[in-house]
Amino acid sequence: MKTLWKVLKVLLLLLVLNACDIGDDGVNYHFVTLQITAVSMPETFTLNETYEIGVTVLVPNGCAEFEGFDINSEATTVRTVVAIGTQRDNIPCTQVVSEIETAFDFVCLYPETYLFRFWTGENEQGVPQYLEVEVPVVP
Repeated sequence: MKTLWKVLKVLLLLLVLNACDIGDDGVNYHFVTLQITAVSMPETFTLNETYEIGVTVLVPNGCAEFEGFDINSEATTVRTVVAIGTQRDNIPCTQVVSEIETAFDFVCLYPETYLFRFWTGENEQGVPQYLEVEVPVVP
């Protein structure tokens, strides 16, 4: 009986070690920031309501894809929004620039005016540039 358990343990160990292939699958990519070129927002928010914020994002080439947003709270009612994409590496890319329209949901939780800062790129000195939109909250 002890021999059977030893054999089963060894077989299980071999199965676990061979079950995962961590070899190179040939897919290489890195994350990139994508420029936001336009936004569509309501003129006012109402407390505890959910809003769809429309965003137009610039995709710089055929190897880049939009993945989502990184939204950070800098203060209670200040939100910095950056579009994130993936850039595939080591493959030929078209240099066609395209714009996509997408959106994210926002819930108004505080009664103060919100400031949204949408990342639009960097200037010649490498300083981040933002499109800033203030939206007051009405009762």
